[in-house]
Amino acid sequence: MWDRDEPRYLKLLGGKLPRLSNRFKAALAGDARHISDEDLHELLRRDWRPRLTAAWLIGLDRRVRFRQTVGELLLNSEVCYAGQGYCFALANFGQSHDAEILTAYLDRYLPRTDCYYDQHWAIGALLHLDDRLGTHHADRYLTTGLWQASAFSRLDPAVYQQAISDLCDTARALGNVAGQGGPGFGDFEA
Repeated sequence: MWDRDEPRYLKLLGGKLPRLSNRFKAALAGDARHISDEDLHELLRRDWRPRLTAAWLIGLDRRVRFRQTVGELLLNSEVCYAGQGYCFALANFGQSHDAEILTAYLDRYLPRTDCYYDQHWAIGALLHLDDRLGTHHADRYLTTGLWQASAFSRLDPAVYQQAISDLCDTARALGNVAGQGGPGFGDFEA
């Protein structure tokens, strides 16, 4: 098991999942498959720490039935850091509906130079979805100067696209191992 002395949300913060131990990833993926929807709803009603963790669990298990809830939480931006998890979940769901949510978020918050929220994670998730779906939603932010005029202009959106892509690849790999009937997640080395 992972080090239970360090809270799970600290390991998830900043999109570090691909660099974490296989043991941690396996435990997280196992919990994502087994946690009840009721428990996830309860976590999403709390502060940013449980919300971040719940979003990761939702995204890993691709529980698209949470799309509307995750989208509303992202758009409301009530707490810090949880948006990272919401953006990952939407990117991992991988549908046009998810791109629409991310676009609505960026339309609302990117023009505001006083809001340092999760716009960088949202643009990375949108670029990931554009690549996957063959769409060009992110172009309107990158080619019009809106990104360059934003509070995040110093950040390279391609870096966050790669981070989201790495996270989704990690999630897919965890799901593939689980579906193969091979060694259990607990058999992975730390």
